[in-house]
Amino acid sequence: MNFSLCSTSSELAWPSDCVTRSPVANRFLSREPVRFDETWKKKKHFKIPRCGTKKVFVEDSSSIAKKSVPRREPVERLGFVRTLLIDNYDSYTFNIYQALSTINGVPPVVIRNDEWTWEEAYRYLYEDAAFDNIVISPGPGSPMCPADIGICLRLLLECRDIPILGVCLGHQALGYVHGAHVVHAPEPVHGRLSGIEHDGNILFSDIPSGRNSDFKADKESLPKELIPIAWTVYDDTGSFSEKKFSTPVNTSLSPLGNGSVNSALETLEEQSYWPSPHVDGKQDRHILMGIMHSTFPHYGLQFHPESIATTYGSQIFKNFKDVTVDYWSRYKSPSLRRRMISETANMQVPSACQLLKELSRTRNTGNGSSYNSNSLSTAKKNGVDVFNLVDLAYAKPHSQLLRLKWKKLERLVHKVGGARNIFMELYGKNRGNDAFWLDTSSSDKARGRFSFMGGKGGSLWKQLTFSLSDQSEITSKHAGHLLIEDAHGSTEKRFLEEGFLDFLRKELSSISYDEKDFKGLPFDFCGGYVGCIGYDIKVECGMPINRHKSNAPDACFFFADNVVAIDHQLDDVYVLSLHEEDTAETSFMNDTEEKLITMSVSSTRKWKDQSLPAIDSSQRKASFVPDKSREQYINDVERCMQYIKDGESYELCLTTQNRWRIGNTDPLGLYLHLREKNPAPYAAFLNFSNSNLSLCCSSPERFLRLDRNGMLEAKPIKGTIARGSTPEEDELLKFELKLSEKNQAENLMIVDLLRNDLGRVCEPGSVHVPNLMDVETYTTVHTMVSTVRGLKKTDISPVECVRAAFPGGSMTGAPKLRSVEILDSLENCSRGLYSGSIGYFSYNGTFDLNIVIRTVVIHEDEATIGAGGAIVALSNPEDEFEEMILKTRAPANAVIEFCSGSSERH
Repeated sequence: MNFSLCSTSSELAWPSDCVTRSPVANRFLSREPVRFDETWKKKKHFKIPRCGTKKVFVEDSSSIAKKSVPRREPVERLGFVRTLLIDNYDSYTFNIYQALSTINGVPPVVIRNDEWTWEEAYRYLYEDAAFDNIVISPGPGSPMCPADIGICLRLLLECRDIPILGVCLGHQALGYVHGAHVVHAPEPVHGRLSGIEHDGNILFSDIPSGRNSDFKADKESLPKELIPIAWTVYDDTGSFSEKKFSTPVNTSLSPLGNGSVNSALETLEEQSYWPSPHVDGKQDRHILMGIMHSTFPHYGLQFHPESIATTYGSQIFKNFKDVTVDYWSRYKSPSLRRRMISETANMQVPSACQLLKELSRTRNTGNGSSYNSNSLSTAKKNGVDVFNLVDLAYAKPHSQLLRLKWKKLERLVHKVGGARNIFMELYGKNRGNDAFWLDTSSSDKARGRFSFMGGKGGSLWKQLTFSLSDQSEITSKHAGHLLIEDAHGSTEKRFLEEGFLDFLRKELSSISYDEKDFKGLPFDFCGGYVGCIGYDIKVECGMPINRHKSNAPDACFFFADNVVAIDHQLDDVYVLSLHEEDTAETSFMNDTEEKLITMSVSSTRKWKDQSLPAIDSSQRKASFVPDKSREQYINDVERCMQYIKDGESYELCLTTQNRWRIGNTDPLGLYLHLREKNPAPYAAFLNFSNSNLSLCCSSPERFLRLDRNGMLEAKPIKGTIARGSTPEEDELLKFELKLSEKNQAENLMIVDLLRNDLGRVCEPGSVHVPNLMDVETYTTVHTMVSTVRGLKKTDISPVECVRAAFPGGSMTGAPKLRSVEILDSLENCSRGLYSGSIGYFSYNGTFDLNIVIRTVVIHEDEATIGAGGAIVALSNPEDEFEEMILKTRAPANAVIEFCSGSSERH
């Protein structure tokens, strides 16, 4: 968040007992500050740091008591700690969830900030004593806006005897609720690193402090309030490589003595630790990064301990656990036995909402004020959260058994001239109609070893075409129309009330397999659904209603029962065929083997001879036209930067569309030219003839993959720079990208977002980042790529993994929900299939999907290329426009060259 806590507001008080809430889609539109009645305050003043050129005062709120809250029963020392984690609609909450799951010994329960009333929270915190502490997540917006902060202010005011840790927005809320005024920070610093110094508070036990320490944190912004326990220097930001650290003003500062508010503040003021505009005629740039309440066990951190870039982040959470255990161990009471420890330890995030409903229902029908011992397990079994992540139908009781046959043709690829010739021989004679090619066209085999291709013909083949309904004709935002065409040409229309992903999940769960069938195959795709998911399917993934309707279908898939796979590393070809258990095998395998073995040298030359001549720029008579002018795009970048400054987002991935009506162009020929000019590891060609739709994709980015071992992997790209014209310039540009603080900030925030998304569906403690900010080189650009992995929970289906992370964070920004809302308001049309994903869902439960970028979408004779970039606080609007143009260059030039070359030959 881009706010600092400084001076007192004279009108701060607790809002009405009914916490203000609004629909998600409208949350960022409401900005009325909360005004407090001053009667709850005690009129005891003490000094806090100067803001501007004036001294200001804050009221002592240690005895807030508008409504009497009974002191909660104490807790004996536990082997685990039970946390209530409040999600402020953020995209980093599940990074905290993953950390606490391993540190606490039991996963926390996650609820959104508008999910409970105060009465419900009071019941579970005090009457049931179901939680030992509370963590308040980061989030967009301001603590002054009820829609942004929800129940958090009330928890901070009234849960005086429960340990609470607020992060970022939660930290600001802690200051605000006790009288501090929230103002804009001098500069947004999302995703950038800064050195952190601390006073030795227990929250920073075993963590070094000072300029010569290696304690680095992902700094969000700049508060100053209550008792300070950590701080940084305003201009002490830098890249990972620069290793800049802040300098303490007085390195002899000791821990804050007896905890007295006045004595602590006097000590700090004497040592010049408070951020005031001028100290001895020079500007003092020290900013508070951590606070604690003087009497409550409440702590706040402005930076992000859950970030992958924050050293000692896990130690901070461990220290908060120790704070909690120490706090409750001071009290002994036999009544603690009623806390149902063995049951509450089973509370899991996917069942949090339903869990509380089950508890409430049991209380009303059961044993007075205590809850039934079976209620938690019942709620867990029945519960789902907003993403429906626990797939209760994943057991597949009535499934169709498919059998796989396959054959390996060794060392054949080079003999027939490569994957291009194989595709053309098998599927090119029909110009690729109703065919797919998941094409690892990159020459770097380490980035992509296998390609897959197939077409219409098998008895199980079918095509799915899904279009979201117009908002006016639906009862749910993700309903739409599905057209199913089978291998015999018969069609069926369905209306999907629950959307496409739910249908796909049920389709895949209805299939069973025998693992022995694909034992020995070096790849995961053995047949199944191959196709594309458009960006607007985000409405099925917890995102707001789409403002724009795509002209193209929102999802298109083949069920491919016959597949040809190519191992580029070992030069082998695999021919695979699926069939139902009690049906006869088809001739596909034998027919394909015969075609490949008998491919002649002349046929190899025939396909190569179709390459196009180079086209001079003077011969290009037409080109793509952007939806937005340079001036409009730059203006939108500036608006994004204002949203970031206002704390509404940390990063916004702004995009636009470029269009050209190219007429009746050969999509397959265009793709062959594109893959030659701009090879990529996640390239693809798809043709859906009944929708007049083709995709020519040269994507370098993997969205998400699930392998047979249950390992999920994302490879987000953030940070792009053009190649140099000489080897020396190229190396310098690559080095410039690697050291760029702006690009590192972009990449870091998306890595943390992907860690969060995987954290929803992965085993606690399994999400990790084996590669952070590697620079990869492609034909036209260098890019910064990271790798995020995690082990999938066994009760989560493959489609629900996708639902938890879609759209890819590199195409939205963070926090994802608020960023998507903002982007929908700025972009003047649907992104369509751009920003979505192309790939497969294998019948054996694996999948691999790319991010649809560097892609030409051809629909009804119009070619479109989407492009954009991540806007952060360090962005330069003109540079962002040039980066967007850079990303269109390779696919646009390929189209122009192909179309101009075709015209010349005709």
